[in-house]
Amino acid sequence: MRALLFIVPLALTIYAFIDCLNTSEEDTKHLPKIAWVFIILLFWIVGPVVWLVAGKARRNAATGTGPSSWQRGRRQQWVAPDDNPDFLKSLKDDKEARKAEAEAESRKAEKAEEEEELKRRNGGSGPDDKTPPTS
Repeated sequence: MRALLFIVPLALTIYAFIDCLNTSEEDTKHLPKIAWVFIILLFWIVGPVVWLVAGKARRNAATGTGPSSWQRGRRQQWVAPDDNPDFLKSLKDDKEARKAEAEAESRKAEKAEEEEELKRRNGGSGPDDKTPPTS
């Protein structure tokens, strides 16, 4: 029973401290956030109770602006890559860019082969030319 008299206030203090740290500066009431942290830590039992009662701007879930609606809105921002149209579009763009790059390399190689063939036909020596050069 004695341990319970120590554990409950400690748990309340830890909860209030973490809640205060996770609360944005705009949602704290009456004092700056750092002041609330000091109050929670210095006034061991009273500080956490005061924070929970008066330190944080609380919103009703019925109005749709409470934490549950915030969490729902936040979850919608993160989409799996295979469901994200922007990600799929970027994959398609990358594929098209690689295809265009390969086509450009292919054209460049074909052009080099054509130039080499023209040199051979016009009497120039190519790498496969077996005839000795004339002087």
